Amino acid sequence: QVQLVESGGGLVQAGGSLRLSCAASGGTFSTYSMAWFRQAPGKEREFVAVISRNGGGTSYADSVKGRFTISRDNAKNTVYLQMNALKPEDTAVYYCAASLTGSYFRTWTLYDYWGQGTQVTVSS
Repeated sequence: QVQLVESGGGLVQAGGSLRLSCAASGGTFSTYSMAWFRQAPGKEREFVAVISRNGGGTSYADSVKGRFTISRDNAKNTVYLQMNALKPEDTAVYYCAASLTGSYFRTWTLYDYWGQGTQVTVSS
């Protein structure tokens, strides 16, 4: 059983930065692709970014491209999301997710394990 624990959320002013972390345990982290999703109140869960097993490949939602960077440290079983130039519309609960197949999914229903989420609030 894989467990994922996010941290690093908080309140930040527009234009600021935050770095989210997601620590994994209970599995073989280096065999999973990892992704970040987010969900704002009253909205569907949406894809943010995904990273391949070895970190060599990444993909981003258009809304965050150029502002967010996903990375991973397989030695620490951790995936990160560096968020810069934050906007009020980035306000959401951010979730990390693991795909056991190692695929590049943008659809949240295709992920196998999820963290509990961390709140990010961007004030204007």
